[in-house]
Amino acid sequence: MEEAKATPKLSQFEIKPAQEPPSLSFNLVEFDEPEQEKTPFFKPRARRRRSDTWIISVFVIIHIGTFFATMFVNDCWRTSHRDCSLKTLGRLSFQPLSENPLLGPSASTLDEMGALGQTLLRDNHQIWRLFTCPWLHAGVIHLVINLGCIIFVGIYLEQEFGPLRTGTIYILSAFVGSLVAALFIRNIPAVGSSGALFGLLGAMLSGLIRNWNLYNDKFAALALLFFVSMINFAIGLLPYVDNFSSIGGFISGFLLGFILLFTPQISQVPHNKAGLYGYKVKTSDKLKQKLDRPILRSVSLLLFGLVLVGCLVPVLRGININQYCKWCRYADCVPFERWSCNDIVANCETMVSDSQLTLTCVGNGNFRVFPYTNISHGRIKDLCTLLCS
Repeated sequence: MEEAKATPKLSQFEIKPAQEPPSLSFNLVEFDEPEQEKTPFFKPRARRRRSDTWIISVFVIIHIGTFFATMFVNDCWRTSHRDCSLKTLGRLSFQPLSENPLLGPSASTLDEMGALGQTLLRDNHQIWRLFTCPWLHAGVIHLVINLGCIIFVGIYLEQEFGPLRTGTIYILSAFVGSLVAALFIRNIPAVGSSGALFGLLGAMLSGLIRNWNLYNDKFAALALLFFVSMINFAIGLLPYVDNFSSIGGFISGFLLGFILLFTPQISQVPHNKAGLYGYKVKTSDKLKQKLDRPILRSVSLLLFGLVLVGCLVPVLRGININQYCKWCRYADCVPFERWSCNDIVANCETMVSDSQLTLTCVGNGNFRVFPYTNISHGRIKDLCTLLCS
C-alpha cells in the first residue's frame, strides 16, 4: 500500500525592517473660556423665574386695600351731598376735580387716614404719620401709575435679587422718603407712596452702574428709568402727592442698591434670546472680585446712615426747610387754574339759616351758599380752604 504522506507546508512570513515608533506630539489648543450670562434686570418672559415674587405682591395688595379703605371713609356720596365725580360709584365716588384732580378723596380724609401735615406732625407731634403716609395715594390716577411702575420694576428686582433684599430697599426707601417730605412739610396734606417706587428705581440704577460692563443696551435701560421717573415726578407736581418723598426715596434706594444688590445670579441662556437688557460677556474671577469689593458697600452704608440720621434729627426737632427755601414748594406742587397749591390757614365764618349753610372766607371775602347744614367739621375745613385759595 502506497500512501503518500502529506508534507505540511511551512508558512512564509515576510519580515520587514523595524520602523521607528510614531512620535507623539501634543498640540495645545486654546479653548475660550465658556461665556456666562448673568440674569439681566429685564428679560423676556421665557427667561423669567416664576418663584420669589411674593413681597411685591403683598405691597401691592396693601396699597390697593388702603386706597379702598380711604375711599370708603371719604364717602363723598354722603359728606359732599352727591357733589362728586363719577357718582355711579356711590360711596366710593371721587371728590370734584376742582378739589382733587387725581380722582381721589378730600383733604380731610387724607388727614384722617394718616397723611403728613405741618400742624399734625409738628404741632400735634403725631410721629406715626411718617409710617402711614407711604401707604396712601392721592387718587386713582396716582394709584394706577404708581402701582403699575412698582409691579414693572419691583417684580424684576425681586426675581433677580430675591424678596428679602427687594423688600428691605422698599421699606427703608419709603421711610427715608417720609423723612425728607417732613423736612418740607406744609399745611397741605401730603402722601409719600412714591418714595418706595423711586427707591426701587434708584436701586436699579445703582445695579446698572455697578455691573456696567456686563450689560448691553445700557443706554436703553437708562432711557427707560428716566422715562418712568419723569412720569411719576410729573404726577408729584399735582396737589397731595409729595415729590420730596420721591427724591428721598431715590437717594436711599441708590445707596442701598450698592449695599445689597451685588452680582446677579448666573444663568445659561441661548444668545439669540437676549432681551432688551440682556448681555453676553465673559466673566472672570478678577471682575467678580472687583464688583463684590467691600469698599463700595462700606462707603454706601456710611452714606446711607448719614442720610438717615441727617433727616431724622431735623424732623424730630421740627425744622422746616421751606422757611429757608422759598422756591422749593414749586418742586412739589405747581399751581394751576383748576387747583390750588396755596399753603394757607383758612378761616371762614359760618352762618346757618333756612336749612342753608353760608361759608365766607375772612381773608378774601369769598362766600358760598350750600343747600344743607348737616356737614362735618372736616368737610367745612375743606370747603373753607377752597374758598380762601
